[in-house]
Amino acid sequence: MRKRQAKKRPLLPDPKFNDQLVTRFVNMMMWDGKKSVAFKIFYDAIDVVEQKKQDEEKTGLEIWKDALSNVMPHVEVRSRRVGGATFQIPMQIRPDRKVSTAMKWLISFARKRNEKAMAQKLAAEILAAAKEEGAAVKRRVDTHKMAEANKAFSHFRF
Repeated sequence: MRKRQAKKRPLLPDPKFNDQLVTRFVNMMMWDGKKSVAFKIFYDAIDVVEQKKQDEEKTGLEIWKDALSNVMPHVEVRSRRVGGATFQIPMQIRPDRKVSTAMKWLISFARKRNEKAMAQKLAAEILAAAKEEGAAVKRRVDTHKMAEANKAFSHFRF
């Protein structure tokens, strides 16, 4: 192989919760390299989650992690050409891709919500996902349904 696998860069844990996953999420949410703005949005959203939560024994961060795991897909379909026809083939997802996909969905569906500030949008989406509802969870369910529907083509796996 000519091309080497890119090295995984170590992420610094975030200042407030000392968690690398938070930094990864904030990096995905960030626009135009404005990391401090992204951190402020995330922390504000977690504060809103703290105030609005129904579950008393969980912290805002734990609720966010629950939401993230509820959005994580376990299988996805990938296109593969077999003899002139394109098949959607269900495949397992690598663990790091699961997390990335979940984060991407949470952020994109939070952006599409119609609250005023991004922190409110994100908090609302996190709370919805923690309760197994909301657009991001719906996307996961749809992805799983599509994989289930195309189970017949799973023997074409590469």
